[in-house]
Amino acid sequence: MLTILERIIGKRRLSAERERSAYGSAASMLGVMSNALLFALKLAAGAVSGSVAITADAANNLSDASSSVISLLGFKLADKPADEEHPYGHGRYEYLSGLIVAVMIMVIGVELMKSSVEKILSPTPVLFSGWTAGTLALAIAVKLWQTHFNRAVGRKIHSMTLMATADDSRNDAITTGAVLCSMALGHVTGLALDGLMGAAVAAFILVSGARLIRDTISPMLGSIPSKERIAAIRQRLMGYPGVLGIHDLMVHDYGPGRQYASVHLEMDAQADVLESHDLIDNIEREFLRDEGLHLVIHYDPVVTDDPHVAELRELTAALAAQIDPRMTIHDLRIVPGLTHVNVVFDCVVPFGLKTGNGEIRERISRGVAAEYPDHYCVMTLENSYVHMMES
Repeated sequence: MLTILERIIGKRRLSAERERSAYGSAASMLGVMSNALLFALKLAAGAVSGSVAITADAANNLSDASSSVISLLGFKLADKPADEEHPYGHGRYEYLSGLIVAVMIMVIGVELMKSSVEKILSPTPVLFSGWTAGTLALAIAVKLWQTHFNRAVGRKIHSMTLMATADDSRNDAITTGAVLCSMALGHVTGLALDGLMGAAVAAFILVSGARLIRDTISPMLGSIPSKERIAAIRQRLMGYPGVLGIHDLMVHDYGPGRQYASVHLEMDAQADVLESHDLIDNIEREFLRDEGLHLVIHYDPVVTDDPHVAELRELTAALAAQIDPRMTIHDLRIVPGLTHVNVVFDCVVPFGLKTGNGEIRERISRGVAAEYPDHYCVMTLENSYVHMMES
């Protein structure tokens, strides 16, 4: 199916963002149609058999169809170009649509739990037939297909929404399989399992909704980039000739495919300024061309021919690492005076560190003074905005 979709969309010769929207919209539309069909079939099967578990599973498919409608709307709105009020585009609409879907799932889960509890307290007979079993088996096959298709498209366009939909479809296949097994077991043993299975399905829906809320709110609030993403950016930057180190990397997410970043690049202060500036321009253009990342680079000249500065850099880094191995030092320079020498630098402090800022300053300053009594530390403490950072 993905191959067919690639051929159709490929003929349209769309821009990268338009192409992404086309894939997402097509996947969402197929989700609407297939889930609506499953809802109708399961609702009929639930009515014929009198099974609240099948009815709950049908309602779950209805929520999936509604989710696909909202996802479709989210892709369409996210595709809107930037304007004066939203210069970074409308990509976060995709996250907002996911949040709406999650709330809907939670509401459906609560209602189904009520119906299931009533069925547990007042059980009624459930009719198990070949038609009912065939309907559920067909539903499992469709859900497994949805899992494969949504995961393939989600990986192709890097869509968190479609990857979540793929996981949801996989879980739905498991849930429907459990309903089928419980009905067969109840038919053989005579046990009233329908209400219990309906409650289990409702609980599963509630847990899925809660996870989806967490996963959609996180990027809207500005979650930290993945370790793999940061490692890839750092490795590429360090691969350019003349780059000695990086720090203060910040990645801002304005929706899938709309990432902006800034970073401080350390280069030899003795190098030609125009050559360094030319390299920085090339790096920015290449990141935009190859990765779609709008990267802004701040040039930090580093003194490499002063042994004393190098000694101080090693000393302060070692003192910071003694407090916490994740702490790093950057932008160190010295300002000599008549009676003392100011050692000016920035210190990156990881989130959640129990050691207070006052103690950090005291321990590093004391360690420097022990080696150089006339040196006074002037440090700026800052937090890291990524998983890993080295100066």
